[in-house]
Amino acid sequence: MWAGTTLTNKSGSITGTHQKIDRVARNNISQLIVDDTLFPKAKDILHFEGNNGPDGIKRKSPSVNEPVHFFNPFDDNDTTLVEIIQRHYDFLVKEIKAGNPEMVSFEAAWLSHAIVDGLTPAHHYPYEEKLSELRGGEGNETRSSIKDKILLPGGTRREQVKNNWKMYGHKGLISTHGMFEFGVAAITAPLMFSDSLPTHEEITLIRKIGVTEWFTRTAREIAVLDMYTRYYQKGWTTKLTLQVRNKLMPEIIKAVTLSWYCALLDAGVVRDL
Repeated sequence: MWAGTTLTNKSGSITGTHQKIDRVARNNISQLIVDDTLFPKAKDILHFEGNNGPDGIKRKSPSVNEPVHFFNPFDDNDTTLVEIIQRHYDFLVKEIKAGNPEMVSFEAAWLSHAIVDGLTPAHHYPYEEKLSELRGGEGNETRSSIKDKILLPGGTRREQVKNNWKMYGHKGLISTHGMFEFGVAAITAPLMFSDSLPTHEEITLIRKIGVTEWFTRTAREIAVLDMYTRYYQKGWTTKLTLQVRNKLMPEIIKAVTLSWYCALLDAGVVRDL
């Protein structure tokens, strides 16, 4: 999802979707716990978005320890993102227990970012595979500079221009991805998403199946709607816009809220409802 540029932490403060989700999820936490001081404020969590978030690594150190946030919900062997989510969750629980507010803010933000990206329809598309194809089969880890990340190679000048058009031109790989996420940001910016507060039944279920299983099930529910393919084919239709407002965003915010709330429960600082 769109989180602004990675040039400053203020970018995306108004239209950033990650920031929007974190604000609403943090407000939901306030409604689920009695002592609101047990979890960082939204502004502290948002400090670790944008330039200080996972996206910032892509600019600061290209291809070095970049978080992979693409996910195939129906491939049981695609576990990289699930493992990232579990790792951030475990660290979040640990830091809550330790009473380290800065690290709690960091882990909460990065856990949220991973969950949100993994539930985003654009991240269900095999982006990394298609990018590797455009780069002549080269591994994407070879993009070791900003230039290598921006400009695609080609055997000839003509081929290079063609590959870059497939990347940045009309319905290109990154242009379609970016415009979908910008569209989601524009749709969701003015909305409050009061329907994203988890119910008692949902809290009971996630306590039974765990955060990563909840994530995987939600990702599958979103993926079957085929939203990204429909956007690629027809752009923003009324039906697709309503699905973003009424299904996609509430489910994503709910998943983040539940992950944070479960971490507080597992850390033993709050009691279940």
